[in-house]
Amino acid sequence: MSSPEDLVKQWQSEQDRLRQEVVEEDTQAWQKNPDFSGLERVGGLDLSFIKGDDINACAQLVVLGYPDLEVLYEDTQMVTLTAPYIAGFLAFRETPFVLDALQRLERDKPALLPQVVFVDGNGLLHYREFGLACHLGVKSGLPCVGVAKNLLQVQGIYKSEEHQSQIAALQKGGDSFPLIATSGKVLGKALRSSDKSRKPVYVSVGHKISLDTAVRLTHACCRFRVPEPIRQADCRSREFLRSHFPAAQTGHPEQGLQLAPGSFSRDAERTTTDESFKKLPDVVNPLLRAVPFDQSLYKEAETGREALC
Repeated sequence: MSSPEDLVKQWQSEQDRLRQEVVEEDTQAWQKNPDFSGLERVGGLDLSFIKGDDINACAQLVVLGYPDLEVLYEDTQMVTLTAPYIAGFLAFRETPFVLDALQRLERDKPALLPQVVFVDGNGLLHYREFGLACHLGVKSGLPCVGVAKNLLQVQGIYKSEEHQSQIAALQKGGDSFPLIATSGKVLGKALRSSDKSRKPVYVSVGHKISLDTAVRLTHACCRFRVPEPIRQADCRSREFLRSHFPAAQTGHPEQGLQLAPGSFSRDAERTTTDESFKKLPDVVNPLLRAVPFDQSLYKEAETGREALC
């Protein structure tokens, strides 16, 4: 078995190689149309875990019609993750399973293959500008957009007072501001995706789409704060776990089953800073089983069940 240090070197080398294949501009005719005419299918991907178990997960793919955002197809699979979590390398842990789902769809119902995929995570907004959305995009060949609920603080982009002021200045759904690295490169945008929610989402290019188009499309696919393809994938995967593992409990018995929105390591990936990233071998922990479920991650301006699912 490779040591954490060897694994980091191997994965970083592969990221550097695949990074050269990322296309950061529009490549499809529908992307250039103001109303996205020609776009008919949008995909969403997510993994959900039972609290206390970050090894066994429910991998979910959904395909929605556009612009009605009604579900056309879904694929739900229980999977066992074998790769450890290492900050900055989430894709090596999760991509194989979502790629499998896309390949099953292409084999069984190719007419329903999405024309663009939304990923619950980051693209260029990443330590080496190659996050989960970029990895999946290059591997699948599909246009991909990364949409994160929390800011990954990298390359001089922080939750500073200035950042909070910029968020407060977002007046309505569709308003955004750029996330600029110390190099001067724009790695993504903070987007107020809904009039109903003041908390932004963080949009970045994954593959074969420009940032401006990714932001416009994200807004167009939002009924609530989170884009509908990601929201549906998340809700359906968590509902699958609830229905198939009704006896699973953590904490107090009366709380029943608690499901984390993505793996605990995924949340760590989104909030890890540059300083912790510099200490990669020290943060390697493939277990990460004692992280509490933070309900605030899913509390939005919407109320009750609508905010969650």
